[in-house]
Amino acid sequence: MPKTKKLLNHEEFKKEILSDPDVKAEYDALDQEFVIIDEFLKARHRAGLTQEEVAQRMGTKKPAIARLEAGGGKKRHSPSIDTLRRYADAVDHKLVIKMVPKRRDIEKRRITYKNSI
Repeated sequence: MPKTKKLLNHEEFKKEILSDPDVKAEYDALDQEFVIIDEFLKARHRAGLTQEEVAQRMGTKKPAIARLEAGGGKKRHSPSIDTLRRYADAVDHKLVIKMVPKRRDIEKRRITYKNSI
């Protein structure tokens, strides 16, 4: 009789599937995208605007705003910095892009370098 696999709950499945380095890399890449999308939605909600109102302020149509807020991963075109800036202006926010070290050893090297000058 064939051995049956135990059904996994969400956390168990996630742990198992993320043990594959390729899957983990894709998951981490999407995680960054979800953070960005969340920032867009929070900014629009703080401004008390609908997608239609943001579209009017940007001089575009509501479906364009919906696509922008939905992301799309690697399958879709990424918005330009200008588009991101226009969206931020439309929701009365300022766009800030910042680089953050992925690993602590990079931060340590930066501090060492800064202290050596």
